[in-house]
Amino acid sequence: MYSHVKPEAEPKITERRRGKRLNSRVPVAIEWEGGEAKKSSREETFTRVVGPCGCLVLLDQELNVDQEVRVFNLATSESSSAVIVWKGDHRTDGWELGIELIRPATDFWGLEL
Repeated sequence: MYSHVKPEAEPKITERRRGKRLNSRVPVAIEWEGGEAKKSSREETFTRVVGPCGCLVLLDQELNVDQEVRVFNLATSESSSAVIVWKGDHRTDGWELGIELIRPATDFWGLEL
């Protein structure tokens, strides 16, 4: 190669968010199937952050990335299929989980986003 030609710098990859995020405490229920008996489980909690395509919650139950769940917005009675896309640390008040909604209604959260 030519010694006077500088190699191109590594491309900067930035992850773009799909819409505005809002710190908001929305009452939700998360349902999932699992365990040995394959029975449904449900936990009620509040969101920490919401966006048009998902939310961040804290759950007592540890769920896995790629696990399918159903999110119920208890304030609007809307529900949506969803998937766990991020798992953070276990904190004193539960597991941090990022949830992506699958084809949610545009007003799923009942908030302007």
